[in-house]
Amino acid sequence: MTTSKPLVAILTGAGISTDSGIPDYRGPNGVWRKDPDAEKLVTYEYYMNDPEIRRRAWQVRRRGGTLAAEPNGAHRAITDLERSGVPVRVITQNVDGLHQRAGMPARKVLELHGSAREFVCTGCGERGPMDAALARVEAGEDDPGCLICGSVLKSTTVMFGENLDPVVLAEAVSVTKACQVFFAVGSTLQVHPAAGLAGLAAEHGARLVVVNAEPTPYDDVADEVVREPIGTALPRLLSAVRDVPGATA
Repeated sequence: MTTSKPLVAILTGAGISTDSGIPDYRGPNGVWRKDPDAEKLVTYEYYMNDPEIRRRAWQVRRRGGTLAAEPNGAHRAITDLERSGVPVRVITQNVDGLHQRAGMPARKVLELHGSAREFVCTGCGERGPMDAALARVEAGEDDPGCLICGSVLKSTTVMFGENLDPVVLAEAVSVTKACQVFFAVGSTLQVHPAAGLAGLAAEHGARLVVVNAEPTPYDDVADEVVREPIGTALPRLLSAVRDVPGATA
């Protein structure tokens, strides 16, 4: 008999970052409940075909504070779990990069919806730090184009109407099928294919724990549903995982 720590997969949604000052989207005070038109700013067709939408999107990026946000206790609790020797993989719907800023190795964070910290040219594919593009906006450019080919720039986030990176998604599915414990944290579990990972984990025998303020479609198949604030609940839950190793023959 040998003992080993269980593989822990943690799917994170916008709710984990609200304590860092980044608003969620679909919660009671979410961005899209307050301003339904805001969804157009992250819809590829609108963004590519309407210069005014792009101008608004750049101003939202400039004012949003995502790049200046700092990790909170929930992000740090995940990093602490990984540093304790427990095998951890983060699968995130977030684009804020706060898991990496909290110290999680980038190779252990799967960003399903891309990152707000880089831009990409929709023409030639040139990439660069978002700070560089935002500096041009600060200097007076309403809709900065690619400096190489002149095409439209966007963040490397996956907009509505775009496909997820198939390599990242495939790795997320593999991790989900292999894990022994699956946490769904701060996600409404309504946006697919990310949402379906919770059900997939349960189907493959993982212990499913849902930590979210509002009900989700997967609460009925979860082994545990936690409605407490994420900032206090997650450190406690992850501490319990760290302190109780699994056993395998």
